[in-house]
Amino acid sequence: MYELIQAAGNSWYIQSPAKIGLVKLNEGEVCLIDSGSDKDAGRKVRQILDANHWKLKAIYNTHSNADHIGGNRYLQGQTGCRIYAPGIECDFTRHTILEPAFLYGGYPCKDLRHKFLLAQESGAEELTKEVLPGGFETISLPGHFFDMVGFRTPDDVVYLADCLSSRETLDKYRIGFIYDVGAYLQTLEMVLTMKARLFVPAHAAAAEDVSELAQYNIDKVNEIGEKILDLCREPMCFEMILKRLFADYGLTMNFEQYALAGSTVRSYLSWLKDGGRLSAVFEDNMLLWQRA
Repeated sequence: MYELIQAAGNSWYIQSPAKIGLVKLNEGEVCLIDSGSDKDAGRKVRQILDANHWKLKAIYNTHSNADHIGGNRYLQGQTGCRIYAPGIECDFTRHTILEPAFLYGGYPCKDLRHKFLLAQESGAEELTKEVLPGGFETISLPGHFFDMVGFRTPDDVVYLADCLSSRETLDKYRIGFIYDVGAYLQTLEMVLTMKARLFVPAHAAAAEDVSELAQYNIDKVNEIGEKILDLCREPMCFEMILKRLFADYGLTMNFEQYALAGSTVRSYLSWLKDGGRLSAVFEDNMLLWQRA
């Protein structure tokens, strides 16, 4: 873990729970794509930088989930590097309480205020074309989170952030986190036909071709949508839909899963309702969902 692997040319990645991109800008300076999950991840990145006599110039965050920005504060404090994040992700990176609050739908209790959902705040700036290194390109990857982006380097290496999950992850956890289901499917359809010298997803193996994995992700999204529609043949409240999904998939509920999977299921319900496949009614002051 935390092994430095060369992707191509000056483009590298650090093997970690959420892969960290590293790109040499010149002989002495590098930038990172994301920073890992916490201060310890930041320390391990710092050790790699020191061992190679590299100065960290900037961190480019793909999005603001805690496992991608957790090392920001430590590395910025140690190196004085700049941090950039796109759109709404920049606000979430500056004010990290927004992530667990958004996921829970209110002020998060202590069970949700931990490093896996609540990173340390860092001094992020807005990601624009002007602050990108020469030859870099941002790739809009909405759906998983608000304004998530990927990056294509001059070596034609594409860092895909969280728009793809590995088969193993999908088969184990079944309900992968999604903010906007419709946008996520559009992103996956784009990735399906994308070409690059090498793709580096944060939570799947680096590969020259990710089309089969993209299709597997698409199939799993549609499978869950159909599963929810099947459950809603009779009017059903959100809590019961979530309970039935966990029971049918053999999952175990806890606060973290309630927030992550619960937020995702609400997003599915919105997607299905907006697409005319679910209807919503209020009965006895309870919101019920039913197949249209």
